Amino acid sequence: MKLKSRSLVTLIVLAVMLAGASIASAKTQIDFRFSLGGQLGETVQQLVKDFNESQDEFEVVAFFRGDYAESMTASIAAYRAGNPPHIVQIYEVGTQTMLLSGAVYPVFQLMGDYGIDIDWSDFVPAVYAYYTREGNLYSLPFNSSSPILFYNKDIFAAAGLDPERPPKTWQEVEEFSRQIIDSGAARYGFTTGWPSWVLLENMHAWHGLPFASHGNGFESLDTELLINREFGMRHVSALAKWQQEGIFHYGGRGDSANWIFMNEECAMMPHSSALIGSMKKSGLNWGAAMLPHWGDPYPIANSIIGGATLWVMKGHDSDEYRGVAEFLDFVAQPKQQAWWHKQTGYVPISIPAAELLAAEGHFEKEPYQRIAINQLNYSEPTADTKGLRLGNFVEIRNVVEEELENIFGGKKTVQDGLDDAVKRANQLLREFAEIYQ
Repeated sequence: MKLKSRSLVTLIVLAVMLAGASIASAKTQIDFRFSLGGQLGETVQQLVKDFNESQDEFEVVAFFRGDYAESMTASIAAYRAGNPPHIVQIYEVGTQTMLLSGAVYPVFQLMGDYGIDIDWSDFVPAVYAYYTREGNLYSLPFNSSSPILFYNKDIFAAAGLDPERPPKTWQEVEEFSRQIIDSGAARYGFTTGWPSWVLLENMHAWHGLPFASHGNGFESLDTELLINREFGMRHVSALAKWQQEGIFHYGGRGDSANWIFMNEECAMMPHSSALIGSMKKSGLNWGAAMLPHWGDPYPIANSIIGGATLWVMKGHDSDEYRGVAEFLDFVAQPKQQAWWHKQTGYVPISIPAAELLAAEGHFEKEPYQRIAINQLNYSEPTADTKGLRLGNFVEIRNVVEEELENIFGGKKTVQDGLDDAVKRANQLLREFAEIYQ
């Protein structure tokens, strides 16, 4: 009898386990490809875990698919092969390619089809405008940032500068840098992260000027770069002069210049606001401020974003898309946006999320996390400042940065370097237009 009892118990346990497995397997799976690594990737996985635990009908499975360029290419190829992911994270420079790929289920349409009511006016205008087409949102803003100015308070103090008074203008950047170098407090005045994004794309918007024609590419594929005009010449000429004098030190593309600032070889660095998380762990006595501005005759407009959005791919069943819609709705909720902002340093994409953070006193505790938000909201975005929509944008950035390197290295004059950047970029734009027009 004891043996039979034990066998019965074993059978019951197995039956319960199988039933549980059956219930778990009955969940509709949603595949989500993302491109954030390290701590940011762990935060993505936690967000997904929170959604999965909030309901019992869908199971979002998130996996790292490599860098943004690789993931975008692979996702479009997977769509054409008939096995796309449901959701893919794509960086902002891939927006035009995704819009014209034919592989996308627009977010505004998805939410409408599944009866999820989202007030699109709740989104931060400078973020929302970047990803709209004919007034409709095509992908859900996810990790958005904007460049801000980081500075080293200890170096400022050692140079006799007020550590609570960062520069507001580029003229002050030069003045402060000379004082810092003359005092021996640091080797250079400043460096930069993401050169094209910070020094040209955002500087044009911050000064109310177009980076490219036809509303920065929003209005037409027949677009040309405008960076070799008066403002581009003035700004890059100053940078080239400062590079020769040791005031500015070009440290390379992407975030490869970070070490110059982190090792206290320079005092200032415009860089993505998403760097705040790393700055907190750096051990530096640092501060942050809005980007420098040249002043008259240019207005202060608004900065533009970097980062990525979540795109929904065509090719799946209706029940699966209902799960996709519910997950995106979860991600867009103010509570989740506030949590995401605290964990990552990316800006909250909605006004209610920013209001929730303010009500909690978050910005009193973390004042630097409001700088990017204030920059993005400094003025109502115009056709020249709402963002960039260029075909072959990755290649264009590479061209711009290669020509900046020629200028800073003394291989070309400022005029020749910018003219060549425009000429080469315009060829890439024409090639893209020929494919999609």
